[in-house]
Amino acid sequence: MAAIEPGKIRNVAVVGHRGTGKTSLVEAMLFQAGATNRLGVVEQGSTVSDWDEDEQAREMSISAALCHLEWQGRKINLIDAPGEPSFQGDAIAALHVVEGALIGVSAVMGVEVQTSRNWARADELGLARVLYVNMLDRERADFFRTLEALRAQLSPQCVAIHLPIGVEHEVTGIVDVLHMKAYLSPEGAREEKSSEIPTELAEQVAEYREKLLDSVVETDEGLMERYLEGQELGEEEVAAALKTAVTRGELFPVACGVATKNLGTTAMLDLLVEGVPSPAKKGARIEIEGAGTSLFVFKTVADPFAGRINLFRVLQGEVGHDSTLANVRTHGKERMGSLLTMQGKDHENAAEFGEGDIGAVSKLKDVLTGDLLLDSDSQVELPSLDFPEPVMSFAITPKAKGDEEKVAQSLRRLSEEDPTLILRRDPQTGEQLLSGMTQMHVEVAVDRLKRRFGVAVDLRQPRVPYLETIRKESKGHGRYKKQTGGRGQFGDCHIRLEPLEGHTGYEFVDKIVGGVIPQSFRPAVDKGIQEAMHTGELAGAPVQGIRVLLVDGSYHTVDSSEMAFKIAGSMAFKQAYEAADPVLLEPIMEVDVTVPDDTVGTVNGDLNSRRGRLQGMEPRGTLTAIRAEVPMAEMLTYAQALTSMTGGRGDYHMHFVRYDEVPIHVAQKLIEETKKEREEAKV
Repeated sequence: MAAIEPGKIRNVAVVGHRGTGKTSLVEAMLFQAGATNRLGVVEQGSTVSDWDEDEQAREMSISAALCHLEWQGRKINLIDAPGEPSFQGDAIAALHVVEGALIGVSAVMGVEVQTSRNWARADELGLARVLYVNMLDRERADFFRTLEALRAQLSPQCVAIHLPIGVEHEVTGIVDVLHMKAYLSPEGAREEKSSEIPTELAEQVAEYREKLLDSVVETDEGLMERYLEGQELGEEEVAAALKTAVTRGELFPVACGVATKNLGTTAMLDLLVEGVPSPAKKGARIEIEGAGTSLFVFKTVADPFAGRINLFRVLQGEVGHDSTLANVRTHGKERMGSLLTMQGKDHENAAEFGEGDIGAVSKLKDVLTGDLLLDSDSQVELPSLDFPEPVMSFAITPKAKGDEEKVAQSLRRLSEEDPTLILRRDPQTGEQLLSGMTQMHVEVAVDRLKRRFGVAVDLRQPRVPYLETIRKESKGHGRYKKQTGGRGQFGDCHIRLEPLEGHTGYEFVDKIVGGVIPQSFRPAVDKGIQEAMHTGELAGAPVQGIRVLLVDGSYHTVDSSEMAFKIAGSMAFKQAYEAADPVLLEPIMEVDVTVPDDTVGTVNGDLNSRRGRLQGMEPRGTLTAIRAEVPMAEMLTYAQALTSMTGGRGDYHMHFVRYDEVPIHVAQKLIEETKKEREEAKV
């Protein structure tokens, strides 16, 4: 099959908050367009895009899924992206390779955290945006309340293009106020029947038709003049002006329906064709000079049968199954042998993909998410997907001895699929830490480890990387003397400790005068001190923020050695450390929490109870962003607490800012726990 012209392609990322019915909407569009022969159901695990076992078990999208359909002679590529914040990396990547975002909104819940975040990301990328108010048949569903929330919290340029017929469980159809048609509930059938607008809605439809026309003509001076003169505007020219306004980000059409009943789907598909710009109209976001063909990889899937599959967007030119492209990151050559069209987990071989199209390729040697492939040796900067930093870490250990390497290899495979999943070893505690966006994120990774790779692991809260330091100057003397019949051991040194500003760093200053310790032995004193600093006397934490001055000592011409002075240095440090008013330091995190307005007091109270210091608050529509500094030790269980306090509507992320002294009452408890552990270890 020949490559499709860019003008006949529509690339759309379907995004929104979890539970807004995005997957059901994708399913309805595939069914309505004839791409599938039945309407899949999320709860039954029968949808095209939620095909993974974890997705079916949890009844939610975990990974972005690529689907496609044809409508009005156009190919529409749909990327069904997860709405759960745990897996927002896939939504971020999807938005980078499309011209339009279809944002799902619940008619019950209105604007939620991920709604606002995806809106902001789409805005930064200059994407056209279409909104779909779903679940009109639910109890407490209210399209008009939701519309006002969209206008107040996202943009006043959100304009209704569809209206519901009926309310809640009595919804029977929708009205398309652009084309002045009504679509009645198909009750699962593929064909939605257009009909006359119910007479009882004529006044309301006329009101919103006028609002739509007012919004459209404000973006077009020519239409504005004619409209003010009272001339009748043709449907096609209004639709064309609307599309131009949507492309430029001046208007955002708001559609509505009930995805699970295939209601409003025909009008939604028409809107995607008419409202979302094609790649030809919008142009590639990343243009590579000197390259005839270039493509960007935005998602990697570890398929158990086909191996690694890379999803890509063709930026320029055409790519065929015999193309050879260079990876900008690795500088290696990759032969595009197995091109695929994706329909969820199912795929078919493809001969080529043209500019602006989205496809997949399998069995490439070393291609990962974020890679750029070119048919030239152009030196270009890789585009950044700006994935958020993981905020939730767990210590991970294999249940079976000897599985450490297998665990590491398997997690590397999973992190190829999801770059926001990170495995690292804490250099201080020595623990293997698996970090993700939330506890759920990490738990899903563990489930996949067992199911895909046959590796079982245990998770536990990580140890907080405490440090120790000193608050005042002190002196120490270390003298090591050992005689065992033959050559003995002798080392003798005097040191002074001084605290460094900011509790960071280590300095060793040689103040020896007159050779009382030979130059060759002084580095051994330094080495002995640094080894002693690995384990502080308070809680066994590393010591930092110290300047050590080597001021005096003595040696023996026969018995002195590097080993003796190393031991003497360690002894001197321990003596001086005890006299230097040592204190515990803990990592402090800057935490940004976004919560509904009605939970701000509860959340602030909880942060205070966690020894948090409030730094500021910022209103964001019906949400409030709270910024605070909180000790890491108090944030290990925060995800569950925030979910409980906000009913799952809150979100947060955090990053390390500095170390601070641990309050005395907290430090004493930690010191006692460490002492107890040491005593138990001796038994």
